[in-house]
Amino acid sequence: MPAQRTSLALLNPQSAPAAARYAITPERRALLNTIRFAEGTWARGEDIGYRIMFGGGLMASLERHPDRVNYSGGYASAAAGAYQFMPFTWNRASRSLQLAGFGPHVQDQAALFLIELRGALALADQGVFSPDLAARLAPEWASFPTLAGNSYYGQPVQRYAVLRSFYERNLAELRAAAGGLQEVAKQPACEPVDSLRCRLEALERLGPRSVAQGS
Repeated sequence: MPAQRTSLALLNPQSAPAAARYAITPERRALLNTIRFAEGTWARGEDIGYRIMFGGGLMASLERHPDRVNYSGGYASAAAGAYQFMPFTWNRASRSLQLAGFGPHVQDQAALFLIELRGALALADQGVFSPDLAARLAPEWASFPTLAGNSYYGQPVQRYAVLRSFYERNLAELRAAAGGLQEVAKQPACEPVDSLRCRLEALERLGPRSVAQGS
């Protein structure tokens, strides 16, 4: 989110998921993660990134947007959360989606709402981080480059090639993980679970290392 120029030259939060208007696909999650990477809240993918305020400080709780101005590097901003929501932007998204709290699930939903408002959700669903996709989001996230490679707000900006590289690597990991979960779901359950055959199959799925540890 853009910061205002001034005269100056964890935790794993537990919150009830919001009613999910937007499904979280690997393609959408990869874009959300790329926004976090660009905005400096990636935090290796940990939920602590949802608590970061402008300047790097952490919110005491995720009950609500802190709506507090912080100063850093000659800028002042009340941006907060994984997607650095400004208070007025957060209020618009939370009212439109009827979100409660400021936890990870609701922040994800609000970010997707903003992506859709910028006409970029259909592009995101294609699974390609194109220059056009980045440029559409540049007015929403100052760290994203325009087609000219600059920040929409004249602030520090991430290079397109760096963001694309992060996106593609992250998407590949997410798709691989989703494919693995689908394969596990397809496997029929072994019954009766206490039978010798089912126990042997369970040990085989754990692998030789786990079997050796359990012997």
